[in-house]
Amino acid sequence: MRVVIADDSGLLREGLANLLTAAGVDVVARAADADELTAAVDEHRPDVAIVDIRMPPTFTHEGARAALELRTRHPSLGILLLSQSLESRYVTDLARQHARGFGYLLKDRVTDVQVLLDALQSVSGGGTVLDPEVVGHLLGRNELADQLARLSEREREVLELMAQGLSNRAVAERLVIDVKTVETHIARILTKLDLHQTPDEHRRVLAVLAWLRG
Repeated sequence: MRVVIADDSGLLREGLANLLTAAGVDVVARAADADELTAAVDEHRPDVAIVDIRMPPTFTHEGARAALELRTRHPSLGILLLSQSLESRYVTDLARQHARGFGYLLKDRVTDVQVLLDALQSVSGGGTVLDPEVVGHLLGRNELADQLARLSEREREVLELMAQGLSNRAVAERLVIDVKTVETHIARILTKLDLHQTPDEHRRVLAVLAWLRG
């Protein structure tokens, strides 16, 4: 996996780069601001860009804005926002328009390098990784309570495991059921959450968002 790291803190950049390199990740470039990030992605075409939301010069949302622009230009680029702050500007557009291959984690919730490696693996494979606090901030917590209440106990178990990033096969192994049964449960979950008119992969993301919100 080839990764670019963008963060205004040189200490954090180098620390992440060293940890990821030791774990076998190819860190192809480091960037201190949005312009350097853009240039690095254009030059190296990494699999994933790890991006801090707040970067120079204003330290507001330069990173998120650059990530949105890069994703538009490089649709296959995975984006993992890694920030100390909860932000919604530009991030909401990323979550809604480019849900595949997108993640947003809070720095203080990444307790060890394996958490970061798992997130990178998921994002690089087209998955979505969202900290529950992020989802609560972006979308609110209450408006889907009625839809979630429609789910059976087993369906809630399946959805909870989906929210943890598990694949259908992994869910099946965890619950000791076959994959076809998991697929049936997921189809019912999507129907009960009124997710009918979007592509399957996006419906799955929306279902996970609904669970996290609840």
